[in-house]
Amino acid sequence: MGTVDQLPNSRTEPDGSAVVRVLSYNVRSMRDDRAALARVIRACAPDVVCVQEAPRFFRWRKHAAWLARESGLVTVSGGATAAGPMILANLRAHVEHTEDLLLPRTTGLHQRGFATAVLRFGAARLGVISCHLSVNADERYAQSGLLLDRVAAAGEPHLVVGGDFNDHPDGRSFSRIASELQDGWAVRPWGGEFTSRPGDPYQRLDAVFATKSVEFLGCGVPDKLPGIRTDDLIAATDHLPVLAALRVPSGLSA
Repeated sequence: MGTVDQLPNSRTEPDGSAVVRVLSYNVRSMRDDRAALARVIRACAPDVVCVQEAPRFFRWRKHAAWLARESGLVTVSGGATAAGPMILANLRAHVEHTEDLLLPRTTGLHQRGFATAVLRFGAARLGVISCHLSVNADERYAQSGLLLDRVAAAGEPHLVVGGDFNDHPDGRSFSRIASELQDGWAVRPWGGEFTSRPGDPYQRLDAVFATKSVEFLGCGVPDKLPGIRTDDLIAATDHLPVLAALRVPSGLSA
């Protein structure tokens, strides 16, 4: 598929399927310009946000609640209970199930986890996983397998994964995930490719993946989206966000 010029807005289709906007964003524990961070998220108009490096220490729930409120969203799952990954959503999403999972930990390395949820948009049901894989290559590869295991065990035919994978598209772990799931940028590129901030080395460590039944309508860094300011992208955190528009089939027609 080729590139798309505009990213579709959220909507429910006549056949009961839903167009859902999913944002994946590493917020670096909100240590940077929080107001800029909230402005970026609001400008993306997401239905769901897969957050990485959410606040997870002192008064983390208060900080997470601030981010959700200022972004026009609500907290769904994750945070400290998932060792950093978190899921936010707007009120369009009906929350059916949530679960936070901690992964096996390697001595001397950070604890990692998955924030998971099942959300319903009218008749369309979508599984969601937010993840942040290890900086250690061997541990990261093991976690990529655990992620695919979790996708399979979720039992949700329509599922999206947003994350910071700490790996390049040609890396072992990224490639392992992409062999089982659709890589949104590779399938339907839109916006920018690289998720490092302007001035940093160009690289794509962050991505949105989905199961084969989900249709990508566009996916990429929203650097040219109306309302997005370059200075906000630079000030908000040390990663650029990835925004995807997905068409999720209706469960009634499955």
